[in-house]
Amino acid sequence: MTAQPLRWGMTVPFEDEPLGAQRDRFVELADLGYTDVWSAEAMGHDAFTPLALASVWAPSLRLGTAIVPAYTRGRATLAQCVGSIAQAAPGRFALGIGTSSNVIVERWNDIPFEHPYEKVRDTVRYLRVALTGEKAEGGFRLGAVPPEPVPILVAALRSGMLRLAGREGDGAIVNWLSPDDVATVAPIVRDAAAAAGRPEPEICARIFVAPIDDAAKVRSMGRFAIAAYLSVPVYAEFHKWLGREDRLAGMWKAWAEGDRKAALEAIPDSVVDELIVWGHPDKCHETLQRYIANGVTTLALALLPFGYDARAGVRALAPR
Repeated sequence: MTAQPLRWGMTVPFEDEPLGAQRDRFVELADLGYTDVWSAEAMGHDAFTPLALASVWAPSLRLGTAIVPAYTRGRATLAQCVGSIAQAAPGRFALGIGTSSNVIVERWNDIPFEHPYEKVRDTVRYLRVALTGEKAEGGFRLGAVPPEPVPILVAALRSGMLRLAGREGDGAIVNWLSPDDVATVAPIVRDAAAAAGRPEPEICARIFVAPIDDAAKVRSMGRFAIAAYLSVPVYAEFHKWLGREDRLAGMWKAWAEGDRKAALEAIPDSVVDELIVWGHPDKCHETLQRYIANGVTTLALALLPFGYDARAGVRALAPR
């Protein structure tokens, strides 16, 4: 297999000012040597609008979603979104798609969160056909066909989805994991790709970073971020599978009982230190190199708003 190139990306848009005011910051990312920008969908902006702006503001950057939920758009509408951004940025867009979570899909969007593996698999298969302009299931034919093939990366946590990412996707997007965890998940994707005769897969990691050397602040604020994610069932099962059940059992118990304060207090410092890259920028870069050494090919850095200047953080974390 041909090795994937190393890509160094940043999550956009930034949270500290309105999207329309961020042009200079997107341009600076390219000037600093970042290769990619990655967007997400939770409770802020949709995933596609920031990338549409980036396609014009910083035409050297590759654009990616990390991630778009498979549930929250109809499959034909999703194909239209992908085709549109792929035409706006020919050869520069990668689609990251996944289940998202029961909170976002079911509670917020009132859509049943059922059969997540099958939903992602079937959506990937549908898009493979639709994005070529051929007639897809149901009779839909996309009018905005991408001029070049669009890589599809599957957001994956445990073995089943990781194998799907290698077997039918062009790689995986992984999230909320340590450098050592990458050594567990990346080989599953690569082995599945090899067994299916597919090219070397891209392994994109969304990595949460706080380039400040303040342990008390990072651990205090980091507990909020970790509890918000790891209390969600899909992430809880992921970290049980990774071997953190003993250290996180207290947090899960208190959270289920509605005691948020006790849940935060139950998260050990060691878990914060494993899942958040923090410290002096030199230390952050050393940790990022561990992710790369263990199999990550694309870094999608996500700045945690822990009281430092985000612009300075972007500059400190730029590729060296």
